[in-house]
Amino acid sequence: MSATREAARGSGNLRRTMLCLAIVGHVAAAACAWMGEWAWALCVLLPAAFVVVHGSLWPHSPLFGPVLRSLPAKERLVWLTFDDGPDDDTDALLDVLDRYRARATFFLVGERAAAQPQRVRALIERGHRIGNHSMTHPAGRFWMLTPAAFERELRSTQDTIAGITGIRPRWFRAVAGLTNPWLDPVIRRNGLRRVSWSGRGFDTVDGDDARVLRRLVRAIRPGAILMLHQGLSPGRSPQLATALLDELAARGYRTVVPEPEDCLDATTSQLLKGVRPQSGVKVAVSPCEDNSAARASRPG
Repeated sequence: MSATREAARGSGNLRRTMLCLAIVGHVAAAACAWMGEWAWALCVLLPAAFVVVHGSLWPHSPLFGPVLRSLPAKERLVWLTFDDGPDDDTDALLDVLDRYRARATFFLVGERAAAQPQRVRALIERGHRIGNHSMTHPAGRFWMLTPAAFERELRSTQDTIAGITGIRPRWFRAVAGLTNPWLDPVIRRNGLRRVSWSGRGFDTVDGDDARVLRRLVRAIRPGAILMLHQGLSPGRSPQLATALLDELAARGYRTVVPEPEDCLDATTSQLLKGVRPQSGVKVAVSPCEDNSAARASRPG
């Protein structure tokens, strides 16, 4: 068994243990309250509630289901991702990526994709990947959604993107990284894997591009998953992407677009073994499955 599978099994055991403790804590608190022991009820409830809230609001928490935060890379490779598109800057952003021969995954909002199908198709035609980022992007209440609401958000997006491109997304990024106990079964039912990030610039809340870039640069390391956003002020997404790609090129980093499946059990060297040129893009075929691939390119 690979180290990655062993780590995943250990994480699953920890997740089940924490969930059991949280459930037991809530039951015990209810029992104490029923007996009139309110002080004891509060003492038992607070830690249990903290576990649940932490698992829901911390984007990298595996409590309610596995989440990928970085790639198992030793080489200078990063996964570049963009959330919340498509938008009016998508065409310019694609031009920037082409100029640097970089590839990225775009986590699209379903209703925005439905409104701009030509831009969605352009992402695939120009060598990028598309991920699922919900249908309506309910940022303020995503962590409170019911199983049925999650199903509508994810399945509608899957159907919308597949209807436009003929390809169903394989990766899912939760809105604002939020989750709850009902999300993971829906992710699995729709053939998705959840991914967060290891570096973000907070570009949606910080209008200072220099600060945004500094945060992203600090996160550059082998296997980093870097997150930027679309839907910013006009022209800003392409400008930030240009600045980040300049930094990556200066440091000798390449961008890689992985597929889920069992490729996460392989080393990055294996993922990139046998790289061959194809239409100006380097395509690495994973040893995991014949149809499992990662696209890699060097900025600049």
